[in-house]
Amino acid sequence: MWRLRRAAVACEVCQSLVKHSSGIKGSLPLQKLHLVSRSIYHSHHPTLKLQRPQLRTSFQQFSSLTNLPLRKLKFSPIKYGYQPRRNFWPARLATRLLKLRYLILGSAVGGGYTAKKTFDQWKDMIPDLSEYKWIVPDIVWEIDEYIDFEKIRKALPSSEDLVKLAPDFDKIVESLSLLKDFFTSGSPEETAFRATDRGSESDKHFRKLKYQRILERLEKENKELRKLVLQKDDKGIHHRKLKKSLIDMYSEVLDVLSDYDASYNTQDHLPRVVVVGDQSAGKTSVLEMIAQARIFPRGSGEMMTRSPVKVTLSEGPHHVALFKDSSREFDLTKEEDLAALRHEIELRMRKNVKEGCTVSPETISLNVKGPGLQRMVLVDLPGVINTVTSGMAPDTKETIFSISKAYMQNPNAIILCIQDGSVDAERSIVTDLVSQMDPHGRRTIFVLTKVDLAEKNVASPSRIQQIIEGKLFPMKALGYFAVVTGKGNSSESIEAIREYEEEFFQNSKLLKTSMLKAHQVTTRNLSLAVSDCFWKMVRESVEQQADSFKATRFNLETEWKNNYPRLRELDRNELFEKAKNEILDEVISLSQVTPKHWEEILQQSLWERVSTHVIENIYLPAAQTMNSGTFNTTVDIKLKQWTDKQLPNKAVEVAWETLQEEFSRFMTEPKGKEHDDIFDKLKEAVKEESIKRHKWNDFAEDSLRVIQHNALEDRSISDKQQWDAAIYFMEEALQARLKDTENAIENMVGPDWKKRWLYWKNRTQEQCVHNETKNELEKMLKCNEEHPAYLASDEITTVRKNLESRGVEVDPSLIKDTWHQVYRRHFLKTALNHCNLCRRGFYYYQRHFVDSELECNDVVLFWRIQRMLAITANTLRQQLTNTEVRRLEKNVKEVLEDFAEDGEKKIKLLTGKRVQLAEDLKKVREIQEKLDAFIEALHQEK
Repeated sequence: MWRLRRAAVACEVCQSLVKHSSGIKGSLPLQKLHLVSRSIYHSHHPTLKLQRPQLRTSFQQFSSLTNLPLRKLKFSPIKYGYQPRRNFWPARLATRLLKLRYLILGSAVGGGYTAKKTFDQWKDMIPDLSEYKWIVPDIVWEIDEYIDFEKIRKALPSSEDLVKLAPDFDKIVESLSLLKDFFTSGSPEETAFRATDRGSESDKHFRKLKYQRILERLEKENKELRKLVLQKDDKGIHHRKLKKSLIDMYSEVLDVLSDYDASYNTQDHLPRVVVVGDQSAGKTSVLEMIAQARIFPRGSGEMMTRSPVKVTLSEGPHHVALFKDSSREFDLTKEEDLAALRHEIELRMRKNVKEGCTVSPETISLNVKGPGLQRMVLVDLPGVINTVTSGMAPDTKETIFSISKAYMQNPNAIILCIQDGSVDAERSIVTDLVSQMDPHGRRTIFVLTKVDLAEKNVASPSRIQQIIEGKLFPMKALGYFAVVTGKGNSSESIEAIREYEEEFFQNSKLLKTSMLKAHQVTTRNLSLAVSDCFWKMVRESVEQQADSFKATRFNLETEWKNNYPRLRELDRNELFEKAKNEILDEVISLSQVTPKHWEEILQQSLWERVSTHVIENIYLPAAQTMNSGTFNTTVDIKLKQWTDKQLPNKAVEVAWETLQEEFSRFMTEPKGKEHDDIFDKLKEAVKEESIKRHKWNDFAEDSLRVIQHNALEDRSISDKQQWDAAIYFMEEALQARLKDTENAIENMVGPDWKKRWLYWKNRTQEQCVHNETKNELEKMLKCNEEHPAYLASDEITTVRKNLESRGVEVDPSLIKDTWHQVYRRHFLKTALNHCNLCRRGFYYYQRHFVDSELECNDVVLFWRIQRMLAITANTLRQQLTNTEVRRLEKNVKEVLEDFAEDGEKKIKLLTGKRVQLAEDLKKVREIQEKLDAFIEALHQEK
C-alpha cells in the first residue's frame, strides 16, 4: 500500500509541476511523464483512457558505476480507484530531493573514475612514438607560421556568392508558367474575344510570331544553361579521354575522302550541305549567321571566296574555330581573333590558287564549335559569275561552274541555293544551274536574302511571294526561306543582325498579310531545317556508302595478293621510312671504310689533280737550269708559291670529291636480292641535296697549309727503300706524261705507215704539214741534244725556210706548237734515262753528291712531292673520319626530315603501281573504319 501511495504522490507532484511550471509554455503530453506516473489513473486528465500498462519482463537496467545488472523492479498489484491518504507531501518531496542529490553526486564520482581508468588503459596501449619524431619535417610543426589560414578563409567565396552562380530557377519556372498560360485555355472573356477575332489572319500570324518569340527566349535561356553544363564538363578535359562528337567523326570521314579523291567523283556520295549562289548574293553572310560568327573575309563587290571552304559546325562550351591541319584555336568572341581568322582564310585561299588562275578546287577545312550551333557540314563555294572582268583568268567562269557541278552532282548533297532578293530574279544564273543538277528539287533548299531591301524596292509584294514559292523559276525545292543578313555594314555583329532580322519580320507586311509563314523566316529557322535535312540524308545514305567502300577494299586487296604476294602493303609514308633507314645505314657504313683505303684513294686522286702543275710548272722550269744550286732554288720558290696559293685548296677539293664518290658508291651499289629499285630516285635526290648542303670546314685549309709546307721543306731521305720508292714514283709520273705526249704527237701528225697500211687510214693536209715540221725539228734536236726548251727566232726562220724549200708552207705558231710536243718528248725520254742512272745514286746522295758527276736532285724533288702527298692524305683522312663524315650524316638526316614533311616531294620520288595501290588500300581502309565507327555511334544516338 505504501508503494501505491508513493506513486499517487508522485503523480500529483508531476501534475503540479506541469501546471505551475513557468519555463514551459503549453501542456506536456502524457506520454512524456514518468513510467510509473503514466501507469496511475489521473482523474484530472479529461481524455485519458484507463489502461493497464504492459510490463516488460525482460527489462533490465544498467549503471555506469558497475557492469553488473541491477535487480529487476517488482511492481505490486494496483487497485484502481480513489483512496484517502494523509497529505504529507512536502516532507516526502524533501526526502526525494535529498536522495536525488546523493544519486547525482555518486553517479558523477563513479563516472569520472571509470572514464579516467579507461583513458589510462588506452594510453598504456598506445606505443611511444617520441623517438620517431625526427621523421616529420620541422616545417610541419611550424606550418602555421608560414601560411595564413585566416587570410585564405577570407579569400574563399562565401556561400552567398556560390548561390549567385547557380541558374535562376525562379525565372525558368516563371517562363514555363507563362508559356503554359499561353497554350492553355483562358477565361471565358478571353475565349469569347478569340472567337470574335478568329477570322483575322493577321492576328493569327501575330500570335504565332509572339509565341515564337517566347519560344526563342526560352531556347536562349536553355542555351545559357547548356553552356554552363558544357563548361562544367569541360573542366576535366585533360583528365579523361573525350568521346568524339558525331559530327566530328563524320567530318573526319569527309577529310579523308577529300585526300583520297580530290575530284569528288561518283565514289564519294556522302552528304554535305553545298552553299551555291551568284556572286555577292549573300551566301557567305548566310553561312556566317548559321555559324554565329563573322569568320569569312569580306570585300565590296570583289570575289573573296576563291576556293571551297568546308565548315564543320558542332556544339561545344566555347565559341572557337580551328583548321584541320593546325592546333591553334581562334576565340570567336574576340575581335582580334576573328580578324586573324579571316586573314588566315584569305592567305590559304591565295596559296591554293595557282599562278595564272583566279579560283582553286582545293578545299580548306575549318571546324567551328560553340553553344547552340546546329551540327552539320557546309561547303561554301565561289560565287557564280556571268562575266569575266579584268584581272580574272579567262577560264574563271568555266572553272567555277565545274567546281559547283562537281559538288552538286553528288546525289546525296543538299544544295543550299542562295538568291539575292534585292535584284531582279531574271538576272539569276545559279537557279538554272541548280535546276540542272536537281530537276525535281528533292535535295534543294531555296533561300531568298536581303528581303528587307526587296520589300522596299519591289512595287508589288506579291512578287516576293512568287519568288519564295518558286513560281518565277523553273527550279523546284524542298523548302523556301526568306532571311535578312544585316543592313549592309560589314562591322555589324551577329547579335545586332539577328535582332534587326527579328524586328524586321515582326513588322513586315509579308507576315501580316500571310505571304510568308512564320517557319519560313529568320536564319535560325533556316539552320534548323537544313540541319534536320542533313541528318536525314546522312542516316539514309551512310550505310550504302559503307558497303560501297567494303567492295572497293575487297577489290584492291585481291589485286595486291595477285600482283605482290610476297610483299607487305607499305604505303608511301611507310616506304619512305624504310628507305630512310637504308640511307642512314649506308651513311654509317662510310665510317667503316679502312684508313688505308681512304689514304690510297686520297693520295692517288690528289696526284692526278696536281701532277700536271708539278711537272709543267715546277719540274720542267727547274730542269732547264745549269747547276744543282739553281735547280734547288727554283724548286723551293715554286713549291712555296704553290703551297701558299693553290695546294691546300686543291687538296680540300680532292677530299670532298672523294667523299662524294664513296658516298655515291654506297648509295648506288646493288644490295643483291634485297635491293628495291623503287628507292633509287629517292636515294639519288637525297644524295644530291646532301652534297649540295655540305660544306667543308673553313679552317681545314689553314691547318693543311702549314702541314704541307713543313712536309715540302724536308729533303732528308732516310734509307735506300725511300730512295727506290721515289725513283719508282718519278718513273711512273714521267712515263705517264710521255705516253700522253706520244698520243698528242700522233693526233698531230696522223697515223704512221703501219696504221696506214693495216687500217687504211690517211693523213690530212694539216697532219702532213705537222709531220714535215716534226721531222725538221727532230733533226735539230739530234744535232744539239742539250737544246733549251724554247726556240730562238732565227731557229724558227731556219726551220720555216727549210720547209718552204720542200714546198711546205708553215706558220711560225705551228712551228712553236709542234716544237713544244717534240721537245717535251725528248725531255721526258732524257729524264727517264737519268732516272735509271740514279738508281745507284743513294750513296752519292748521302755524301751530298761531292766528287760525283751524277746529280739526282730531281729524285729528291719527287721524294718531297711523294711525302707531301702521303702526309696530306693522312691529314685529310683524319678530317674525313673525325668530322666530315659526321657532318654529312647530319646533312642527310636534315634532308630526310625535310623530305618527310614535303608530301609533294614524296609523291614525286616514290612512284609506281605498287605505291599507288598501297596508298589506295590504306585510304579505303581508313575510310571504311571511320564510316563503321560513325555508323555505330549513329545507331547508339538513336
